[in-house]
Amino acid sequence: MKVSSLYKVDGDKIERKNPICPRCGNGVFMADHGDRYACGKCGYTEMKNKD
Repeated sequence: MKVSSLYKVDGDKIERKNPICPRCGNGVFMADHGDRYACGKCGYTEMKNKD
């Protein structure tokens, strides 16, 4: 996966697309699996809301 696909550039602002793992901290993104976010480093998983 390209690192550039994890960020969105809007003018002079940079926004992260995926959330950061609350256990691992900054620099570790969680993977988007459609119905959940999962950390590949520690295995932490958050389910997405079905709203």
